[in-house]
Amino acid sequence: MQGHLAVPLCISWQWDGVPDNGIVPQTAGQSVTPRGRKWREKNTLGGSGKWQVEVGEPTSPLLGALESELITESSSNPVFMRKDTLSSFQWRIRNLPYPKEVYSVSVEEEQRCCVIRTTNKKYYKKFSIPDLDRYHLPLDAAALSFAHANNTLIITYQKPKEILAAEEQLQKELKKIKAANSGDGDCKTQ
Repeated sequence: MQGHLAVPLCISWQWDGVPDNGIVPQTAGQSVTPRGRKWREKNTLGGSGKWQVEVGEPTSPLLGALESELITESSSNPVFMRKDTLSSFQWRIRNLPYPKEVYSVSVEEEQRCCVIRTTNKKYYKKFSIPDLDRYHLPLDAAALSFAHANNTLIITYQKPKEILAAEEQLQKELKKIKAANSGDGDCKTQ
């Protein structure tokens, strides 16, 4: 199944409407937010589980009645999020004040993940690229790059041609669906 998308049979596609984001698939249990994509899986009892944010900024958890409002997470902690563009997957980690020379970003092909390390041992992060896993594509170290500006580390992974072709095909399908749904149907109200 090289290059094919492995998803459940019930498939519907939605464009998230943000010009700098790529096209994203939507399947049952998945929601497209205005700036990203999140997944929801069933829990052990069959009910709806928690949302897992794949692309976009994670939502802050709401404080419950039993939680204390006096203890909160520090605003200076690093914040890891994914923000894609049309030609690349991109992750941003805010609140990392060290210079670019301190960071090392590499690919671990055995574990199918990318690793961020600092020489001062202040930050370490492993993350995978689910889009490549869905298409069963290998990780390429040459496609990975990073930059640092304004206390934000920006990691970029250039999308492989298979994913770009699939997204282009998806864009064509979306245009067909939009054209079919935009007809002037005679809708009667009572």
